[in-house]
Amino acid sequence: MTAESARTPEPGLPAGIQLTAPVPGWAIDADVVVVGSGVAGLTAALRCTAAGLRTVVVTKARLDDGSTRWAQGGIAAALGEGDTPEQHLSDTLVAGAGLCDEEAVRTLVTEGPDAVRRLIGTGARFDTSATGDLQLTREGGHHRRRIAHAGGDATGAEISRALVDAVRDASLRTVENALVLDLLTDEHGNTSGVTLHVMGEGQHDGVGAVRAPAVVLATGGMGQVFSATTNPAVSTGDGVALALRAGAEVSDLEFVQFHPTVLFLGAGSEGQQPLVSEAVRGEGAHLVDADGVRFMLDQHELAELAPRDIVAKAIMRRMREQGAEHMYLDGRHFGAQMWADRFPTILAACRSHGIDPVTEPIPVAPAAHYASGGVVTDLRGRTTVPGLYACGEVACTGVHGANRLASNSLLEGLVFAERIAADIAAVAAAPRPEPSADRPPATAHGTADATALLPLIAPEARLTIQRIMSKGAGVLRSATSLGVAAEALEAVHQEALRPTDPGKPAQPGVESWETSNLLCVARVLVAAALEREETRGCHWREDFPERDDTDWRRHLVVRLGAGRALELSRTDTPAFPAVLPADPPVPREPSP
Repeated sequence: MTAESARTPEPGLPAGIQLTAPVPGWAIDADVVVVGSGVAGLTAALRCTAAGLRTVVVTKARLDDGSTRWAQGGIAAALGEGDTPEQHLSDTLVAGAGLCDEEAVRTLVTEGPDAVRRLIGTGARFDTSATGDLQLTREGGHHRRRIAHAGGDATGAEISRALVDAVRDASLRTVENALVLDLLTDEHGNTSGVTLHVMGEGQHDGVGAVRAPAVVLATGGMGQVFSATTNPAVSTGDGVALALRAGAEVSDLEFVQFHPTVLFLGAGSEGQQPLVSEAVRGEGAHLVDADGVRFMLDQHELAELAPRDIVAKAIMRRMREQGAEHMYLDGRHFGAQMWADRFPTILAACRSHGIDPVTEPIPVAPAAHYASGGVVTDLRGRTTVPGLYACGEVACTGVHGANRLASNSLLEGLVFAERIAADIAAVAAAPRPEPSADRPPATAHGTADATALLPLIAPEARLTIQRIMSKGAGVLRSATSLGVAAEALEAVHQEALRPTDPGKPAQPGVESWETSNLLCVARVLVAAALEREETRGCHWREDFPERDDTDWRRHLVVRLGAGRALELSRTDTPAFPAVLPADPPVPREPSP
């Protein structure tokens, strides 16, 4: 690792590090390929299709199996009477703890309301009052009711349904059950598609390629890098890892948001954990300890509705003070009818684990929830690799800073997906030279330089990586814990380079590719967390408990350099400079 280095990579020279994989046995040609089927991916795909572009959606499971459908709380936008984008901007900047890019946030909050209205026009049905107005609620960090929700606490599922229906109505080409592997580039380093592996039988099977001059990464998060997370099993950091291997910059990976109120299933519980939405606190539930004492009242002016990092830290402190494994969320005063009408999903999840929120407090503890950082983009979703875009949780637009404001994630995916589609359409309409031949993809037996191949990690290392991360890089961090984690992750990496049994190296396959991606993002996260010697937002260093604006009100940017070494640099300001040279403004679609 280097301390300070040039931020902008050499143009046209992506790192070209690739996963070991078989030669693609089939190919699809398109104008744009979108990887991911959440709100960001499907919105981008629908907009690109509407612009007349041949669009292919690649998704790791089924179209409706991404992180979006798990979103309970809602989507934030200044849609209510008396609310304004400026107020939404202010709340977002406060939650981001000094690291938001203000221009990116202003873009989000000003374009957000119309983007939500267009989503409603697509077919999403949000909860309304008897007069037909949107029902809006509050969540942590918001000073106004601005969270639109659907089905009580099933907002993500409704948004996913509406977008999937729209994709099918548009007869948009999709490739499901497909794990993206690596970026394809031409001889000049421009994006020319992706390689992918389709799992199971169908029209396509095994490793193939989608050839396109524009690739949109909308692959979601990387919560599976920790033992306990609210993320689905598909969230293995594939998009961030692909971008790193392709030479793109990533930033802010140290800022992992741990949701404060995740249903506690017992010490040592692993895998996806049930979320208890922030909207429950927004409607008046209280956080209490085992004695029934509300402990958030003296922590923040908004008490239980403080930004998530503050609530998570307060819960952890109280647990440590009392030697407890969890705290409680008390919503008994809601009554049975409100639980059934407003929070049916959460009620069912709790009861399935033997807890009835109507009659007893819910045991809760923080768990990994959302990656505020990701692949660095500009305001049009462009990364530092020409033709490669990113949006949604995989991206780092500068909107979230050091801590995402509740329910801004769905809005970010929506707004920046529309901007990406507009940019791709504008580029496609401009004259351009004939595309060059693809650079040969990395293969297990192909022509790629062996030094550019990423050693595969054995699938059985997945649990090891997750436990290393939960122990050393969880809510509470220190130089000691992070140093131990870094050494342990390096040992996993070295084992892949020199397996104990040289005759049985890890074989190409979905499990080894996913585990390799997890190790890649874990190493970057730990390196950045070790470098950032302060406490800010959702990055809590016990050995540096204070926020340090003099040295650390800036971003850490990471690239994979020669020999797969991590190269860290710092930005000069909290803002992200434009990724590509400025050109004419992006055309905007008028509101319906």
